[in-house]
Amino acid sequence: MTIPTVTLNDGNQIPQLGYGVFKVPPADTERAVAEALEVGYRHIDTAAIYGNEQGVGAAIAGSGIPRDELFVTTKLWNDRHDGDEPRAAIGESLDKLGLDAVDLYLVHWPTPAADNHVHAWEKLIELRDAGLTRSIGVSNFLVPHLERIVEATGVVPAVDQIELHPAYQQREVTDWAAANDVRIEAWGPLGQGKYDLFGVPAVAEAASAHGKSPAQVVLRWHLQHGFIVFPKSVRRERLEENLDVFDFALTDAEVAAIDAIDPGDGSGRVSAHPDEVN
Repeated sequence: MTIPTVTLNDGNQIPQLGYGVFKVPPADTERAVAEALEVGYRHIDTAAIYGNEQGVGAAIAGSGIPRDELFVTTKLWNDRHDGDEPRAAIGESLDKLGLDAVDLYLVHWPTPAADNHVHAWEKLIELRDAGLTRSIGVSNFLVPHLERIVEATGVVPAVDQIELHPAYQQREVTDWAAANDVRIEAWGPLGQGKYDLFGVPAVAEAASAHGKSPAQVVLRWHLQHGFIVFPKSVRRERLEENLDVFDFALTDAEVAAIDAIDPGDGSGRVSAHPDEVN
């Protein structure tokens, strides 16, 4: 199976569908990532704060897959923005992952109360230039945060990884990203099970029409919008199901019906607001 790639604004390619290890217990991570790689995933998304980079690295080392066939992302945690902490932090992550460089390094949250995300972004530019990461981006940044780092440095992030699912589509951020050639990565793409997404008629009807599961329909909706997505599961059958989304396409009407799930008032958010994470 060939997973489509997306071209980032720095010319690098990223697989559009990957495997996320958020909340995968460290003790289970090596097995889960090894199974994901066996099933066909080549894009792994982790973070320092997840506590499971070592398991990701062990699975990669044991897979026998050439490094240039893998795309690995990790992230800078909130308490490592100041001084030269970002360089120390990526060094620790690389040691745990067993890699010389990652493919993508992200500022995990903007931490506005600390007012240091511009400094963190400046340091990520240095890390990219030093060859410790091929691409750099951000996570959970809203438009004011994005505008500020670009104004300060002239460097536009390759990606912004944000909470995005049918009930919460963050159109202000996605519109800004589209206008500035920033790719959107959707975390919590299925709403983390915190609302009855699969019972929504627009999703259920499309699933029935295509002979697919509701989860596959929602992942397909993300892909057709051009979002990069990495659903999480620790069950092999679900890993396989989440990857089996390239043999059908939603109609324009089906996409529009899922688009309409978001009430547009922000009430669909299922996680923390970026201004409140510091």
